[in-house]
Amino acid sequence: MQPLKIGVVGAGLMGHGIAYLLAAARHSVGIYDPSAEWRGSLPARLKVALDLLGDDPALIGRISAHDRMRPAMADAAFVFEAAPEKLPLKQQIFAELEALVAPATILASNSSAIPSTEIGLKLRHRDRVVGTHFWNPPHLVPLVEVIQNEKTSADTVRKTMTLLRDAGRNPVHVKKDIPGFVGNRLQHALKREAIALIAAGVCDADTIDEVVKTGFGARMAVLGPMEQSDLVGTDLTLDIQHVLIADLDRSAEPTPYLKDLVARGRLGMRTGEGFRRWGPGQADAVRERLRNFLAAQAKQKRDKSGS
Repeated sequence: MQPLKIGVVGAGLMGHGIAYLLAAARHSVGIYDPSAEWRGSLPARLKVALDLLGDDPALIGRISAHDRMRPAMADAAFVFEAAPEKLPLKQQIFAELEALVAPATILASNSSAIPSTEIGLKLRHRDRVVGTHFWNPPHLVPLVEVIQNEKTSADTVRKTMTLLRDAGRNPVHVKKDIPGFVGNRLQHALKREAIALIAAGVCDADTIDEVVKTGFGARMAVLGPMEQSDLVGTDLTLDIQHVLIADLDRSAEPTPYLKDLVARGRLGMRTGEGFRRWGPGQADAVRERLRNFLAAQAKQKRDKSGS
């Protein structure tokens, strides 16, 4: 693919990773963020990614940060919005973008759960609005869900998937714009049952994580749930569901156990306690373990592709 101008709204956790990914694919990236703090810390965070992956330092020169939207988005063929998960904010950003960019510019939202149908509801050119759900960190995790909403054109989907595939991602086409898309619906279905098991006293958080990591999770990188069902047989899958399905948690709202944790200020690693306690250095060790694992996978994928 010929190098393009790409706009990114938001220089935070997801935005800087999206910018890095696309700059590594030789595109020129303009990032807009109103926060001087986020803009100021951007070079250091990009350098961390560069050192982790061992990429060409020249790619950072293809990324520019701006305190105004117009210069960051000038001549952009694509814009990726990576703002906080607040619908009114995203709608405001897309309205501003529509007034700045060309009618053919593709506007993509990196929301984790909000349908792009709602985000682009008031725009004039809704056919070029699409959801692109990157996974954190976007420059390390291959998957991107490309979500087609009720107005998205087939050409917008095709161009978006081509751009992402060329950048080394694994884009998948989600054909209906539902909350949570595919990945987060699966992930939170698992979390709902896990939290229900803890709340019922069946096991503790350590046991949940051990079961997932050393049990079925150990094979999920190479064997998806549908492949596993076909492997053991749909008849066995049905037999197990006859026994199990009626006994699974059916909560229609967030679990009271989780609500109580949040109300008590047990917010996870950043407060030292969530589902479990986090002693000095333990949270950083987990982050480093995850970062190194994902980086090794990313390098292996890149080496196999010959890029």
